[in-house]
Formats: sequence, structure tokens, C-alpha cells
Amino acid sequence: MNADLLYNRRLWRNPGREHSGLELIRGLHNLRERHHGSVVTIGAFDGVHRGHQAVISDLLGRSREFGLPSTVILFEPLPREYFAPVQSPPRLMSFREKFMVLRHLGVDRVLRIRFDRRFSIMSAHEFIESVFVKGLGARYIVVGEDLRFGHDREGNIDLAREAGEKYGYEVKATSTVEVHGERVSSTRLRAVLGAGDFEAAERMLGRPYFMTGKVVYGRQLGTTIGVPTANLALHRHRAPLAGVYVAEVRIGGRLLPAVANVGTRPTVDEGIKANLEVHILDFAQNIYGRTIDVIFRRQIRDEHKFASVDELRNRIADDIEVARAWFAARPATH
Repeated sequence: MNADLLYNRRLWRNPGREHSGLELIRGLHNLRERHHGSVVTIGAFDGVHRGHQAVISDLLGRSREFGLPSTVILFEPLPREYFAPVQSPPRLMSFREKFMVLRHLGVDRVLRIRFDRRFSIMSAHEFIESVFVKGLGARYIVVGEDLRFGHDREGNIDLAREAGEKYGYEVKATSTVEVHGERVSSTRLRAVLGAGDFEAAERMLGRPYFMTGKVVYGRQLGTTIGVPTANLALHRHRAPLAGVYVAEVRIGGRLLPAVANVGTRPTVDEGIKANLEVHILDFAQNIYGRTIDVIFRRQIRDEHKFASVDELRNRIADDIEVARAWFAARPATH
């Protein structure tokens, strides 16, 4: 098995605080003189899959070579979400999840820029000057081959290199990564997750697919039907999953067996925003307000609108039995 995949699995099983000093810079206006001079990358990094990890690996290598901090530039919301929040592709990661993984990979700084009208009309040349040059004093920029930035996505790697000759920075493009002969991309990752193929997703990610969120108060329906659930705020309009899943929940240092439902709760709700509800097996603690991780292991069924709450209760009981059987059959060394 590939060493970097093993490394990422170890991080996931025992996340700790390997690089707890990752600094979050909230906007260009919060850049200070000490932030000037860095090795930089920019992108959506949705999923932080192994293609993204190759970019980060190059970034960190150049950071060590130059003796300068590594900086990842992220936009929130993602540009495509700004222009079409409902029609944009399902988001693989919330900002919090992305930040968590970037921290584990060893990045020094994240510059989060609010994508708004100002940035939507900013030319590529203006972006280079205000962000790369004046803002960060970039010495080296590492990007994917498909880099696009600036108004109407007019900026590309050629333009970045041309400007680098003027401003004194270098640009490197990182090649695409393939797994089992297939290019790793966020688009492909959404497809395998939508199909419930979590083994393929783990190969592309180098870790299991997970979602993180704070447990909030829901409608309490689960408690009334004898199946209490933890409701998580997903902070995204659409999720790449929809259905019922065998899952594990990380609370603190513990991994607990669970059944998770991702969707819009069609039996009890008519909303369109994605929800995540988790029933932790044989668990009765109050975890409201806690932030937990939900790791997805296997799809049980698609989301379905039932004729009654009683029918829903019976099907949930079946789902729980499927989950118990899966955990009972799983090798202890998994």
C-alpha cells in the first residue's frame, strides 16, 4: 500500500494536533508585514483529495527549500457557489473540514478571502498584484495545471508565469494524480460518493470520507419514536451523499458505531437544504453543542419518503440491524 495513504490513515485514526499552529488569516485586510514573503498555492481544494495533496506536498517542499511559510489561499464561498448557490456542484467539504485536513498535512497559513462582488470583477492582473505580490510577497507559487483566476476566469498558469518574471516569483504546475489508472478530481470523487463507493473514495482521498459538524437541536422526532439522533449543521446547500449509511462517529478520541442519514428528510420536511442526522448505537449521552466527525462506511439505502412515521420507525429499525451486522462482520484490525 502507498506510504502516503498509510500516513493519512494514521492521521485520521489518531488526529491529535500534529500541526496545531496553522494560522487562519481572515481576509486581505488582516495581512500584516510578517505575512509578507511566502510560498503560495490557491484553489478550491474541495475534498483535499490526493491530487490536492500532491500540490500541498510540493508547496511544503518549496517552503522548506526557501525557508518561508507555506500559505494556502481559499475563497469562501467558492466562486461557483457565489454565482449559483443552488445549482453549483455538491460541496465535498465545509471550510472547517478543509482547514482540519490542511492542518494535518502541515500547512503554515490559510488566507481565507471572502468571494464577493469585488473579487468577482477583479481582473487576473489586479489579483496577482493585490494578492500574490502586495498581499503575500509570494516567492514561489505552486498550482494545479488547471489553474483559473480573475474575472471570467481569464487568469491561467501562463499569465501567472509571465507576471512572475516581472514581480520576481516562480510558478510550478503540479501534474494530475491517477489512482488505478483514473485521474483524481473533485468531480470524480462526487460521482463515487454519490454511488456509495466508499472504498474508491478512500483511495482517492487517502483517508475515509467524513463530515464534521456541531450537534444542534432538531425537531426531536427521533427521540419521540425511540431513535434519538444527533443533528449536525452541514454548512452547505448540497451534500454529495443522499441516503442512509453505516457510519462511525468520533467524539473526542472515541469511535462509535452509528447509522447516518444525509438528505432533506422527505417524510417530515419539505426543505431543500442538506441535513445530517446520526443515531449512535447504544449511546445515551448528551452531546448537544459538541463538534463530532461522522465517517461513512457503507450505504444501506437511498433516501425515501415513507407514508407514515410508523413506517419510517420500522425502516429505521431495519437500518440499525444492517449496521449492527456490518460492524459484527468487520475485522477487528480494520
